[in-house]
Amino acid sequence: MASRTAHNQSIVSVFLALLLSAVSASAQAVRVDADEAKFDDLESPEFGGNTGTKKFRAKSWLEAEAKLRVDARGRRGGPEVKFLDRLQVNWKVAVKNPDGRGIYMLEKEVTYVNVPVGEDVYAAVYLSPSTIMRITGSDRAGKGAVEAIAGTVMYNGEEVGAFNSMGGKKWWEAASVSKTDKFPLMSKSDTPFRFLWWDRYLEEEARRQ
Repeated sequence: MASRTAHNQSIVSVFLALLLSAVSASAQAVRVDADEAKFDDLESPEFGGNTGTKKFRAKSWLEAEAKLRVDARGRRGGPEVKFLDRLQVNWKVAVKNPDGRGIYMLEKEVTYVNVPVGEDVYAAVYLSPSTIMRITGSDRAGKGAVEAIAGTVMYNGEEVGAFNSMGGKKWWEAASVSKTDKFPLMSKSDTPFRFLWWDRYLEEEARRQ
């Protein structure tokens, strides 16, 4: 009986090893070159239409942006990989504490879909004028409040790329940096820039209602 049990366990082990080998062989090898992590001020855009005219003074948004290029290869002999179904970017943005004590780190995860392979594309997150006002006391020129941006690019739960406006410095591990959700980061689809520069930016995954 013990011998039969050991034999069955051996068969199961071999089967699992073959299964894992097959999965590994069919998996895509993905690498993302991520660079040009930068941030800049953008004025609120104006859109024309037939709904009448309203007067307002354009305020500043803060945009954090990263340039990405995906390299993906399928298993040997398989079809060429032209798109990835999904890619996730985990953002970190460091801003000055408005109280003058240390640095706040803002975080956001954004999932992108239909990601092209072998093409330069961009991902971005934003701070609204009201958030900039809370941080700086002004609704303009939020760029001066940002200390750094960084992020990791994830594919199927594994890190495949990273970017950092401060090079290799892990600024988020500094004792002066603390996390906060008081100043939310916004994805592009949640801003007035949603329909602008469409072909430049990655397509965000639609939220389920």
